[in-house]
Amino acid sequence: MKLHPLSLVFRALPRGVQLGSFGFFAVTVATTMVAAVPGWFALTVVATIGGFLAGVGYELLYYRRFEYELTADTLDIGSGVVSRREREIPIRRVQNVDISRGIVQRALSIAAVGIETAGGGETEADLRYVSYEEAKRLQHDIRRRKRGASDEPTAADEGESEAQGELLFALTHRNLAVLGLVAPDLRALLPVLFFAVPTLGVSIPDLLAESGAFGVGPRGAALAIVSWIGTAAVTAARYYEFRLTRFGDELRYERGLLSRYDGSIPIDKIQQIDVRENVLMRRLGYGSLAVETAGYTPGEGPSGGSEAAIPLAERERVLAFARSIDGFAFDDPGFSRPPRRARRRYAVRYALVIALVTGVLYALRAGLATAVVGRSLGGWSALLEFWYVPLLALALVPFAAHYKWRSRGYDVGAEHVLTRNGFWRRTIAVVPAYRVQTVIQTATPFQRWRSLASVAIDTAGSLSVTDRGARAVDFDAGEATTLRETVRRRLDESLALRRDVSTTNDPADDVPDRVSGDEDHA
Repeated sequence: MKLHPLSLVFRALPRGVQLGSFGFFAVTVATTMVAAVPGWFALTVVATIGGFLAGVGYELLYYRRFEYELTADTLDIGSGVVSRREREIPIRRVQNVDISRGIVQRALSIAAVGIETAGGGETEADLRYVSYEEAKRLQHDIRRRKRGASDEPTAADEGESEAQGELLFALTHRNLAVLGLVAPDLRALLPVLFFAVPTLGVSIPDLLAESGAFGVGPRGAALAIVSWIGTAAVTAARYYEFRLTRFGDELRYERGLLSRYDGSIPIDKIQQIDVRENVLMRRLGYGSLAVETAGYTPGEGPSGGSEAAIPLAERERVLAFARSIDGFAFDDPGFSRPPRRARRRYAVRYALVIALVTGVLYALRAGLATAVVGRSLGGWSALLEFWYVPLLALALVPFAAHYKWRSRGYDVGAEHVLTRNGFWRRTIAVVPAYRVQTVIQTATPFQRWRSLASVAIDTAGSLSVTDRGARAVDFDAGEATTLRETVRRRLDESLALRRDVSTTNDPADDVPDRVSGDEDHA
């Protein structure tokens, strides 16, 4: 099978523009470094057109040499222009088949298909682009073969539709509006400012100078409102018509206004769930739920990250849904907090940061007498008259340290481990004991100075390689050791119990590769 012919257009034009621009700038820079070169303009035109044609030609060869075939057991892909790459992706290892369509692709009835495998962490195969009907066929046939169905589709397979699935959650228009307002997409802030600032007819330094040290001017308030509405609209567009449906052992989601995404979350591969609430959500009684699967976290389109099983709902509904997921029927947690000396550590850290920022601002103000510093700062130099303003934040340090201390904790139950972190964006991570892969105890030099340590409870999921997994941070070193040993013991007990009561699960899915002891990082 070949990619859709329109994929050549979407790939060739960007590549041609990229190489054409490179040729233009290369010749321009070369001619400025030497004396006048006869015919430099013609040389620039030739280099630009040549680079463009080279990019288009490369993508044409890539399109002609790209082939894929879905067999009974594998998805075979052949690609490459200079060097040939042949891949056989076992169907049984396929974790997710995600379909994404931007607004242009939707108009042209084509789609990008992402094939993810267990333990991959990255997209194993990316088909850009095939027809939307072909994308749905691949998604459907791979799901059917994973279930062990025959090559010939049955009546049940042909009749599979959304009506046959169990609708678990649909985001209402009211909650969609609330989601945009309480969880605006800050990644869109810079593009929003790019359009908002010229619209208001001012620059950021002028706005800050107008606002002064202790207030917000009218144009600054207008910019803040426009930015909030703009980033809220981006979030609302991302989760427009969000639906979560259960089909057998899969959760299937679809969402998006301009760009449309749909994919699946294998229930038996879910390693960890996160209940997330920012400050506004908590005040209004809302929360969200994200899930992480083994080796791959279904991403939010190009942005990545955990896939939201529930983008926004009442907190009790979020918790009820979390407990309904197979293997996650956890009890109400009673979190243990870090010792009070951890709170003092946070206060000292914040005070040092404020002192550093104030010192830098004072040094810049003292250097304004020099012409070089004055020119480099431009319109921002007037703001340095308020270099002392960060010192006012010292009054907030005790409160910030206290709330950070209150927001951390852990709870170990008979079958689950829960950790809590974050004040502005609080995350409660829930990990079934039998999903634990490693238990790692760490202590930085600053933690050792105060006899503190942190414990990481990692799974086979992709978030485990970052600090976004389950973490019990800044606990007494002795308590951290006890926690590590308790989690390891709960793992052994949980695995023994599951072996006794179940004979149908795949051992490769349930038994972790290893459980490590403590690891002290300097």
